Amino acid sequence: MADSATTQAPATPRPADPSSAQAPAAAREIRVERQGRVAVITVSDPARRNAMAVDLAGELVEAIRDAERDEGVGAVVVTGEPPAFCAGADLSQLGASKEDGLRTIYQGFLAVAQCTLPTVAAVNGAAVGAGVNLALACDLRLAGPKARFDSRFLQLGLHPGGGYTWMANRVLGPQGAAAVTLFGENLGAEEAERAGLVWRAVDDPLATAVELAGRAADAPRDLVITTKRTMRVTANQASQLDAVELEIRAQVASLESPAFAERLAALKARVSGAK
Repeated sequence: MADSATTQAPATPRPADPSSAQAPAAAREIRVERQGRVAVITVSDPARRNAMAVDLAGELVEAIRDAERDEGVGAVVVTGEPPAFCAGADLSQLGASKEDGLRTIYQGFLAVAQCTLPTVAAVNGAAVGAGVNLALACDLRLAGPKARFDSRFLQLGLHPGGGYTWMANRVLGPQGAAAVTLFGENLGAEEAERAGLVWRAVDDPLATAVELAGRAADAPRDLVITTKRTMRVTANQASQLDAVELEIRAQVASLESPAFAERLAALKARVSGAK
């Protein structure tokens, strides 16, 4: 899967002037790297603490779509260029097209939320404002020692957006969502774990995220995609009976699949060999 780095035209050569030499500007990009069957997607704009600008949002959408199209990818990890995770939407880019600009930026977050593959957020630093959206959009969140979750919308005089209130209520419940949104609670890694905002506080969130994602990626890809889709539907069903009726068709199909036959045969061989 190709990287989605931004290509820049070369500057016009000028005579060297040592007295005015400056370090080259850091690249702005959505960087994609493969670790086994896991696609690691990094939001990289360290000068702006990885704020989600319009161009980066478009690249993020394409990176997610590329992962979904690539049969060699079974799961996705989303992280930010150290030392930050994501400073939210880059509001300085919006200009006069405020609503259109916001909608474009949020398409990046929505692409993560709607990804058919399992997704893990490796929160390695501050997630601020809509940067919390990026973390919440993933199926699973891991927080490193420098992680902080600071919604900060109200403190900036800004109404939350991008589906933040919906996601916060679903993940944190009404009281937790109120604490971080209305009352400005700023959570570190261990506090976020206690609140249920992250699955686990870990020393190395990226390495742990890749390890967890690798477990999902090792399962049959079509089965993982189907199971994630089923989980989204059954989460809103009224009864266990409804879930049984929905699951049964997909489960029967998996029983008849070559992947199940192969894995069952391998399991029987291991059990026989252990006797």
